[in-house]
Amino acid sequence: MYVASLIRVTHSSGVWITGPQFLKMRRARRAQVHLLVPVLWAQLLCGSVWGSELTFELPDNAKQCFYEDIIVGTKCTLEFQVVTGGHYDVDCRLEDPDGTVLYKEMKKQYDSFTFTASKNGTYKFCFSNEFSTFTHKTVYFDFQVGEDPPLFPNENRVTALTQMESACVSIHEALKSVIDYQTHFRLREAQGRSRAEDLNTRVAFWSIGEAFILLVVSISQVVLLRSFFSDKKTTTTRVGS
Repeated sequence: MYVASLIRVTHSSGVWITGPQFLKMRRARRAQVHLLVPVLWAQLLCGSVWGSELTFELPDNAKQCFYEDIIVGTKCTLEFQVVTGGHYDVDCRLEDPDGTVLYKEMKKQYDSFTFTASKNGTYKFCFSNEFSTFTHKTVYFDFQVGEDPPLFPNENRVTALTQMESACVSIHEALKSVIDYQTHFRLREAQGRSRAEDLNTRVAFWSIGEAFILLVVSISQVVLLRSFFSDKKTTTTRVGS
């Protein structure tokens, strides 16, 4: 007789479970965990194909364009935000494959635009800083093409999801929210850091200017006070008889 068969474990419900039954339960739980991890990793890898996210520097008097091949009927969303530089504004323009302007805004700090592709082809969206003569910008954009694929191929079926499938969907939605919040707070952190560094530079130059002015005023006062107490030499001349 195996030793495992002599083991008895008390379940949470108070029912006695023998050793082999306990081992079967542990193997089943491990199988569920091993099945859950590949599903989540596969969903994360597949989700990255459906969007383009980039942060880039846009020099002064410059224009940067990006291109994306889109199939007709696909829903797309373009979001952008100026992180650093000048008045935190930029020009944005979106065109379809025929050159028709779908979206155009001038000197925007941030915006979001959603559209549905009316034809197949390469869509172009550009960011322009040509109105700025000496200030370069840092721009972030997120271009989402299409909807996220379902976590499970039969997710839209009539029957209800199993407990494990429901847990996977909940975790997937929570991870998407976490990614969105992390991106938002990273942008706010970068923008706040840029403003703080700009303010620190201005304060430093202002302090140097004040110190120089104070030094000049102090030297001027010392020279002026010394001129009040200095003896003036008088010369006398004799008039001969």
